[in-house]
Amino acid sequence: MHFLKYYVIGLAIIGILLFKSAASFSQSNLIHNNYHSDPGLQHLKVERCMVYTPDTSWLYSHHASIVHFKDKFIAIWSNGLKDEDKPGQRVVFSISTDFFHWSQPKVLAQPSIYANGTFNVLTAAGFYQFNDTLVAYYGEYSPNRTHTHLWAKTSTDGMNWGAPLDMHVPVNPNHGPQKTRNGRLVISGNFTFPYTDDHTGLSGWKMASFYPDSLYTEDNPATFYAPAEREQLPPLCEGSFFQTADGIIHMLLRVTGKGWKGKLWVTESADNGVHWSSPAETGFTDNDSKFHFGRFSNGDFYYVGIPDTLHHYARTPLVLAISKDGKDFSRQYIIADEPYTLKQEGLWKGGEYGYPHTMIYNGYMYIIVSRKKEAIEVIRFDLGQLKE
Repeated sequence: MHFLKYYVIGLAIIGILLFKSAASFSQSNLIHNNYHSDPGLQHLKVERCMVYTPDTSWLYSHHASIVHFKDKFIAIWSNGLKDEDKPGQRVVFSISTDFFHWSQPKVLAQPSIYANGTFNVLTAAGFYQFNDTLVAYYGEYSPNRTHTHLWAKTSTDGMNWGAPLDMHVPVNPNHGPQKTRNGRLVISGNFTFPYTDDHTGLSGWKMASFYPDSLYTEDNPATFYAPAEREQLPPLCEGSFFQTADGIIHMLLRVTGKGWKGKLWVTESADNGVHWSSPAETGFTDNDSKFHFGRFSNGDFYYVGIPDTLHHYARTPLVLAISKDGKDFSRQYIIADEPYTLKQEGLWKGGEYGYPHTMIYNGYMYIIVSRKKEAIEVIRFDLGQLKE
């Protein structure tokens, strides 16, 4: 009887492994685009405006997000003295009432002191709205990439912000919370995807990942390498997700470092973000950059990012790709491809269109990007151009 019991258990385990393997294999074939190069694609007619261009100080800007709240456009981003993710990096915001004119940046959050007068590092992490309240999120970690915390501040007018609120999860998000079909909020991190059923997004966050809990204690820009190596995966980071009609959440992931081979990977959840499948490579090309997925009011899915693989890390052109089924993103447009002239070199500063975040509002798509991690630009276009 003991032999039969263990035999049955063994068969069950093998079945689970085969199922996971089959699921991963199918993932790699389903989600894809067909981007090759810029020529031949329609260039959208866009309007654009520089939100922030530095003068002689605070020369690093990245991780931008945009929202429309109470008749105002509000942008936030990470802002450093010169180099990426160095001690003292803060989070700032700017406001516009007409898209074309933006206020001088104001400080949303300053980093705390780590030790011996050295500051921690802050990273802007997007917005979320409930009722008449706007929430702005930001991650904080030490100069040693430890002691990661997620913080939030709230505002009822978009200009005055409350005290920092600890979200009690050790994650530095890639995008702010997004709602799933049943109202649950999920945060796209690097390899963790915290979720909560608190409609305010201010409490109840629980950690979730495709990695076993034993492989990580925090999720920030330095901690995704070790678990990937342990699991014999490429460095996976900076997710963005969409949910299809079958309820499956598809979290697309960037591959970076020596693991980059020009394709996005994907992990999926069938239980609303509690458990995630083993990641697999897709057929969706990528330049080694952050991207953003979303959905139009007609139900079509969209991607905004850099799918070019001929010029690794150049991060141009900025492309919109559309899919009716969440699988084939072969309908594509060029959003922007104009160069930006860097004012001052800095650590890891480069890439024409860095880390796009999108918003649909009043018949337009808005895209906010960093320009070579120095300036912040917002671009918009009339969605009427996308009619087939």
